[in-house]
Amino acid sequence: MNELAQQLNETLLRENPHVYDMLSNIGKQIYFPKEGILSQSAEAKTKAKKYNATIGIAIENGQPMHLKVIQDTLNAYDPKDIYEYAPPAGKPELRSVWRQKMIADNPELADKTFGNPIVSNALTHGLSVTADLFADAGDVVIIPDKNWENYELTFGIRRGAQIVNYPLYNEQGTFNSEGLKEAILAQQSKGKAFVVLNFPNNPTGYTPGPAEGREIVAAILAGAEAGINVVVVTDDAYFGLFFEDSLHESLFGQLANLHPRVLAIKVDGATKEEYVWGFRVGFITYGGNSQALLSALEQKTMGIIRATISSGPHPSQTFVLHALKSPEFAAQRQEKYDIMKGRANKVKSVLDSGKFESAWDYYPFNSGYFMCLKLKTVDAETLRTHLLDEYGIGTIALGETDLRVAFSCIEEENIEELFDLIYKGVQDLNK
Repeated sequence: MNELAQQLNETLLRENPHVYDMLSNIGKQIYFPKEGILSQSAEAKTKAKKYNATIGIAIENGQPMHLKVIQDTLNAYDPKDIYEYAPPAGKPELRSVWRQKMIADNPELADKTFGNPIVSNALTHGLSVTADLFADAGDVVIIPDKNWENYELTFGIRRGAQIVNYPLYNEQGTFNSEGLKEAILAQQSKGKAFVVLNFPNNPTGYTPGPAEGREIVAAILAGAEAGINVVVVTDDAYFGLFFEDSLHESLFGQLANLHPRVLAIKVDGATKEEYVWGFRVGFITYGGNSQALLSALEQKTMGIIRATISSGPHPSQTFVLHALKSPEFAAQRQEKYDIMKGRANKVKSVLDSGKFESAWDYYPFNSGYFMCLKLKTVDAETLRTHLLDEYGIGTIALGETDLRVAFSCIEEENIEELFDLIYKGVQDLNK
């Protein structure tokens, strides 16, 4: 094993041996090179005042070389903030500003020990990094039965983990914290569980309320107190889009520093929060009991990034940083939030009109981009294709009964017609 990896492992063993035990085989072996091209280039950047012939970019007239046809579309930005490689952990100022935003949005973090966000190539990459570091073949990854299908690829196919599902909702139509607890405690013989919490949930658009949130935290704590090492990732892709009296903070705030056997990881990003899907800017943030532990986890995370994508795109990091620092940012984000909330409220009022009761129920939703219908009389895939072929309407079929509708991409004035046509599709198939 590389000496640097061994040093990081020794730090983790000293600071929290349970976190060391959570690491995958790759997680134990990975490290960020302290010697080599990157470190020598960083040293040269500060000391090579005459000629810097290190990093693999081209320089012209003291600026990163670039094509005018590209710079003409980006002339508001300095070439050094666009064309150079971003550091593997991300643009330092962006990391700092995002951390400040996290604390402002999640006051529960104010007295917690947690690291500096590390930039990922959006949330899928962030989840993939956590999978590489903490999931081995045969490890159990616990997710609800209504989930984003990419989890199967990220944790199951890529890492060989065993996916364990529990029902998202209980009989009262609220979050099934008891099911989560049972799934965690069932891993006592393994001594390890990897839990993914995704709120607002994709595909249902559900976020638990404060009491449910405390029950979720208690379920994870019960696993830790039973001797199970619990890696818990909050997939906060749709963070901030809370339209009712649900939790308005990430559970990361309650989970960070919860117990020595709990490692809380927040994966979030500008993707949906700031409506910049194609920019691919996400973040990975660790909760931990010491700065030494957090530093070791950061080094290992940078090692995974270095070994896969090297570093994230610089231009989009610059664009997001510029937006976050703008005095108009908060007002503009509020404006878009109000539009999204209006669409969600319109969906609820249309569905609660009573005219669709024969065709479907709907799963509780209060946040995010989506909601799900529970069809009563027709197969979801059959309806999906019929709506597409006959009415030019796109929806997502999930299993036999569930049809996901993304109200995020439907103007409020068109929502009633959308559901009327879905209903007409059901009637067509029932003839």
